[in-house]
Amino acid sequence: MSSLVVPQGSSTPSDTSAGTAPDSASVVDNFLTPPTTRPATPEKVLTPPPVERPYDAKNALVDLPCVAYALETFLASHMLEAEDYMNEKDPSKERLYFATGFGLIQCVKGLMSFENEDLLAGIGHTKHGNHIASLHRKRAASLPMRLAGYFAGSLHASGIGFVQSMTAVERHAELVYAESLFEKALLGIVYSGDFLAFIKEALNMRTTINIYRQLYKFIEHSDEEATARGEGQEDVSIDAHFRSGVYLGIGLSNLILSLIPSKILTIMEIFGYKGDRKFGLEILARAGGWSKDRDEPTVTRENEGVRRSICDMSLLIFHLVLSSLTFDGVDMSMAQKILDYNLKRYPNGVFFLFGAGRLCLARGQPKKAIEYYTKAMESQSQYRNLHHISFWEMAISHMALWDISSSLPCWRNLEAESTWSKAIYSYGVAVCLLELGGEANKEEAKKFMDKVPGLRQRIAGKSIPLEKFVARKARKFHEQGGRLAMPGLEILYLFLGIARAPRTIVLTKMVPEVERHLAVLRAHEADPASYEGGTGFWDDMCLARFLEGVCYRYVAYPDPDAILDPDERLAVPREDAVKRATDAFKFVFAHGPEIHFEHYLVYHAHYEYGRLLACEGDHEGARTQLDLVLSGKPLEVNHAARKGKYSMESALHVRAHAALEAIHQKRL
Repeated sequence: MSSLVVPQGSSTPSDTSAGTAPDSASVVDNFLTPPTTRPATPEKVLTPPPVERPYDAKNALVDLPCVAYALETFLASHMLEAEDYMNEKDPSKERLYFATGFGLIQCVKGLMSFENEDLLAGIGHTKHGNHIASLHRKRAASLPMRLAGYFAGSLHASGIGFVQSMTAVERHAELVYAESLFEKALLGIVYSGDFLAFIKEALNMRTTINIYRQLYKFIEHSDEEATARGEGQEDVSIDAHFRSGVYLGIGLSNLILSLIPSKILTIMEIFGYKGDRKFGLEILARAGGWSKDRDEPTVTRENEGVRRSICDMSLLIFHLVLSSLTFDGVDMSMAQKILDYNLKRYPNGVFFLFGAGRLCLARGQPKKAIEYYTKAMESQSQYRNLHHISFWEMAISHMALWDISSSLPCWRNLEAESTWSKAIYSYGVAVCLLELGGEANKEEAKKFMDKVPGLRQRIAGKSIPLEKFVARKARKFHEQGGRLAMPGLEILYLFLGIARAPRTIVLTKMVPEVERHLAVLRAHEADPASYEGGTGFWDDMCLARFLEGVCYRYVAYPDPDAILDPDERLAVPREDAVKRATDAFKFVFAHGPEIHFEHYLVYHAHYEYGRLLACEGDHEGARTQLDLVLSGKPLEVNHAARKGKYSMESALHVRAHAALEAIHQKRL
């Protein structure tokens, strides 16, 4: 590990002389250039560790420094060098840690691109890694021995004694087997087009969780025995690499289970599966030695396990990405500590630069976020698909600043190159064109809207909710003769962009946008049939009032993680903003029965009003509103008027459930 040279002295985005975000159009133009025609990253990774030959499966752990080197190289944004090293040193992938390490890289590539070719390649490599791990695992006991195991715990194939009977290599093989099975299942769920394949991979996840539980019980038991012997709190005979792997698996499995909707989790609990979010976060933090009362980790680079960085990344994903779905356990100060440490270690590490941008966005600093996303693109040109993550985040960040002209090039790039969701990208381009106005833009927007419905994808046989939403909006655009009311603010709300916009932007740019539309609508309030040929008045009016309510709700109570300008002086005091938001939401409730298509507005209005009441300290009122969202009852029409679900129902239920759990945590 000491032989690895990573880039040092790189400037951070906050060091820029002007202190402002780079020009987005020039950034996009630069990164539209094919990677092969641009200079490679100048820093080099030197002196890779040698590989012991010939390979002896009994000594498989001698490859741990090699896979640690490959991971360090990968995280330092030298992805191709990491791949080349693993291919050169083990072309046939017969070595335990080379097979699993290379499979992990291919898994990441497949999930980044969403291309069938990459997903299939990832499945193939993770399947091969799983096979290699199987060859290194301890052989299952014979039937008579398994029967005897029910009477003698040390012989049981699922007990602590069975793990104790393994060699160090066999324990690592058991861990690698679970990891590769998890990766293969994840890729299979994304790739599979039918529900049966989804069920098959879900069963593989069950096997993975059982293995992780078994290995963790072994570590717990060993540590308890070491403590009883007076040797400290940990059994030093268990190496840090194995520990970090078990911590990663048991931590992630608890986090994943804790995010499953309560209805499904109730069924899973019958079979003994229950996620403890607090425990999962603590276990992942343990791999790096993170704690709330220390800014620096207690686990040093010399003493860390090889999966420590992946544990750190898992924590960042929870705090910075999954925080859009939940509130409980989210800790931005912990995310800041982890990012500070890893950005010192990997100053050009693209994944941690993404994290820094995401943290800025979560703190209501979209301009600063754009700087980090730009630096993430500049840090590497080897994995083109990683640029698409930056473009996605920048597109939303620019919209959060209500800078539509800068957001448009990001959507264009995604639509041209990325395969994650062509439907959403095409809709994003069309929305920006409509917001910018002009006949030429409207004609081009129409062409993109035409494509949206036919670009929808399916995962595990299921449609993607946001793709269904944009396809329905595209159809509505054509049915209304090429018109949509405030599509930019509407989609920005669903991307949580209004919540992450500075309050000055909300008041000076977004609220005036809503007021302009309301002025037009109110001119027809006495005679709705006179509005736009008699179609869409109440849908547009309720949308405008809903967005008005959301804007003032965040003026009154910004996101709890937002960093506010201490010199900020708002023209609208909190009490006034609360009243305006309340009046707007209640208007949507009152006129819900008159909505023809945008039924989702009523349910989201109850959700946002519930959060507003929680911020005001009215916990019972908040609970009433959120319970209404989760009740399954039609809130906007009589039982016969609307059939089926409303748009984004499942996502709203997840957020409403999370909000219910967080009412007393002051995180709403």
